[in-house]
Amino acid sequence: MTGDIEQACAARRAQRSTGPGARHDGRSRLAGLAFERLSEAEVVEHVIGDIRLGRGGSVIPVNIDVSRLAAGDRELHHVISAASLVVPDGMPLLWAAKLRGSPFPERVAGASLIYSLSRAAAQEGRSIYLLGGAPGIPGRAASELCARYPGLKVAGTDAPPLGFDASDEGVQEVCNRLAMAAPDIVYVGLGCPKQERLIARIAPSFPAAWFIACGAAIPFAAKALPRAPWWMRQAGLSWLFRLATEPRRLFKRYVFHDMPYAARLLTASAAERIRQ
Repeated sequence: MTGDIEQACAARRAQRSTGPGARHDGRSRLAGLAFERLSEAEVVEHVIGDIRLGRGGSVIPVNIDVSRLAAGDRELHHVISAASLVVPDGMPLLWAAKLRGSPFPERVAGASLIYSLSRAAAQEGRSIYLLGGAPGIPGRAASELCARYPGLKVAGTDAPPLGFDASDEGVQEVCNRLAMAAPDIVYVGLGCPKQERLIARIAPSFPAAWFIACGAAIPFAAKALPRAPWWMRQAGLSWLFRLATEPRRLFKRYVFHDMPYAARLLTASAAERIRQ
């Protein structure tokens, strides 16, 4: 199974580097990953532009937790690096880039793309597919998005059971449902690293579709999970809001793993700027 993912990643990297939609500039390396220096509006424009031309791809927003996991997982690092667009989702990454002297235009979060990209899809007559979340949640998210963006086409929703990705049969069932729906945009909200690995495995089978790793965006859109207010997101306090809403699940991750990693990244970025 690991070999299949590595082969898929190699194919995606080759397509990104040499295909019609290849991007060769405007990237900035941080924490071992190459990030696109694009605003959210530019990401939406890129995705919709490629869909018009029949080209697919993938967007992987990376926050501090994803960055930390990729730093310690070679396979996950390859999976993320093979994505069409890798964008910074988290204020600590923006702060680190600014400290290094190569700032990003803005944070590009999966929880925001599900709205801006769906709005553009509605305007273009394109369809979306919601993959991930507890039973009933993708359908609720679809209803909320359709109410927000009249004319939005929802090709389908799917809440696969826990552990479906542990077998080829489980992944194939998801692929079969996707093939029947034939969406233009697929939001994959399964959490890291599951969503990134699934995208790497199945995206090559859908060369005209765009896959968006969106984390908790589907329950956010369904209003099943509250999102941090705008001012907290801008201040880099989204993690604190999430911790307050889900303390048992997130305390160890945020306090014992992500915060020390963020501190090391900021310190290293400042030191690099001083050396330069």
